[in-house]
Amino acid sequence: MSIERFLKQRAVDIVMEGSYVLSNWYDPQGKLRTFTCRATRVSPFRMIVDMPVAGKVGDNLISYFRDIGNFEGMISDTARGGVLLELEMTQTMRAKLANKLTWLEKKTQDPASIVDVRNAPRFVPKAAQTTLTLADGAIHSCFVIDASKSGVAVTSELQPPIGTPLAIGACVGRVIRHAPDGFAVKFAKPQSRDELNSLIVQPRMV
Repeated sequence: MSIERFLKQRAVDIVMEGSYVLSNWYDPQGKLRTFTCRATRVSPFRMIVDMPVAGKVGDNLISYFRDIGNFEGMISDTARGGVLLELEMTQTMRAKLANKLTWLEKKTQDPASIVDVRNAPRFVPKAAQTTLTLADGAIHSCFVIDASKSGVAVTSELQPPIGTPLAIGACVGRVIRHAPDGFAVKFAKPQSRDELNSLIVQPRMV
């Protein structure tokens, strides 16, 4: 199925953070590399997932979402920064997922159930896809996991060494930590949260 066709079907528009592995991507130690992803539209049969390494149509992947669990699936369509994933599961599993999605949709639509996180130190920016610019001017795509006034966590095909200076969007900083699904960057100077959503996706002027 195509993404365009799926957008016309009944599904739940909900943002869920998750992770995934592709069968042909390995880390320097030879283990399957884990990437962070974000589901944006889900049904009991398929879902649209934003991801930094999208794979190709026909590729299989394993994903995990805290709100709905583990899934295996095959990529049936791709778009810039994302894929349509056909979910492989039993009829019983689909029924359970349908009930879970109904509950999540109601919870999201109920204002009383939404937690105010404006004072939380970290938040998920509106845009997931942005660019990573190295000191030599090389530009790579990356996926934003979360951000704060002082830094950002991202995942990318590239994993620069700790101490590497770079820019995430228009925010200049330095790599301070590696994680299984990406790395953390500390900004050269704190940014205001109100401006971060736009700065992270703005290309750096060089």
